[in-house]
Amino acid sequence: MQRSSEDNRNRALAVLAGLGGLALLGLLILRGVFRDPGLNSHGALADAFLHGRLWIESCPEIDCALFQGRTYVIFPPLPALVALPFVAVFGFPGFKGFVLLALALAALSLWAWHRILRALDVEDPDALWLIAAIAFASPLFQVTLRSEGVWFYAQSVGFLMTTLSLWAVICRRSLPLAGLFVALAFLCRQMAIFYPVFLLVLALPRHEGWRGEWRETARNLVRPVLLAGIPVAAALVAYFAYNYARFGSPTETGYAFIHNPGSAGFIWRRITEVGLFSRDYLLFNTLYLFLQGIHFEFGGPYLTQLTGIDRSGSALLVMCPWLLLAFYARLDRVFAAGAVVIAVIAGITLLYHSNGADQTATQRYTLDWLPILIVLLVRGERPRAFAALPLLVTWGILANAAVTLLTSLYKI
Repeated sequence: MQRSSEDNRNRALAVLAGLGGLALLGLLILRGVFRDPGLNSHGALADAFLHGRLWIESCPEIDCALFQGRTYVIFPPLPALVALPFVAVFGFPGFKGFVLLALALAALSLWAWHRILRALDVEDPDALWLIAAIAFASPLFQVTLRSEGVWFYAQSVGFLMTTLSLWAVICRRSLPLAGLFVALAFLCRQMAIFYPVFLLVLALPRHEGWRGEWRETARNLVRPVLLAGIPVAAALVAYFAYNYARFGSPTETGYAFIHNPGSAGFIWRRITEVGLFSRDYLLFNTLYLFLQGIHFEFGGPYLTQLTGIDRSGSALLVMCPWLLLAFYARLDRVFAAGAVVIAVIAGITLLYHSNGADQTATQRYTLDWLPILIVLLVRGERPRAFAALPLLVTWGILANAAVTLLTSLYKI
């Protein structure tokens, strides 16, 4: 009787989650078809590459650098290279498919996660809920929905590359292939440079009994590690050369030359008056990462008119409560390596001037380390607490759907 009651509850949750997911997918497709203006800065950069230039003729968005009379996109170049074939065919701004392109990239990410979950022996019902969670109850949905913008599109590409690096180790047992995807991820999001630490530990055999076996394992890993390091080193050299060619310094990405005329928001004041990194940002970023709820703004004489939403986002554990199940992760060396990499990436981000501003009900910078946390969450045996997975995922999907529908309906 108890089992039957639980099955009925899960079926009801599946219906609710399915309806919410369909609504979100419909909104995403509609936005991709009707709302993408094609003015993504990576499209402008792709057009520049096609014309043999590293600079763009004018900045279609914000956060461009002005240096020696030329305008540059400050972000790493791989997302522009991904868009290059489409810009080559349709031109810039003729190509108006960045949201749909990001949707295709998200679909590839979900396929990779399906393979990863199967390789980690996740039961089919749990795997379906986790795929739904990644698709509709994680920051991936919102960055896909907003991929007409340069920041969001870049994170869609970066999430795919970090996911594929995990797929390469878990499903293909290939460190060299993982190194290639880490290199590509770094050329989207610089924080991916820390992933090799986790990938190397993840690739180690689970059980090591004797010292001699450790030595044999180390010998067997030398060649794969060296081969994995080649694309990573090549990406570092390419990025440094790219920076040097633009700004005369291998470590200058263009942030020092950001030119946003007319900008008066708090992000611009932070950059110009406080700096890119500061302890002053720690409290703000920490509260928004862990505690800040969904905050709608009301106006009018009776404070009854919905006028806006907090564009600094909502806490990860509010919108993605299913991630709380990582509390039950197996505590071993893989967990330790993953926790260290997450702490380094997240820790740096907490001191950064932006927590991913201009976002809706999400914390998009967490996508830089979220793939590692998901792997830690599903490794090993899943205790009885995982029975809450359908409820937690359904909450995340419905909360995401409610926020997205309201912001679309009220145009806030």
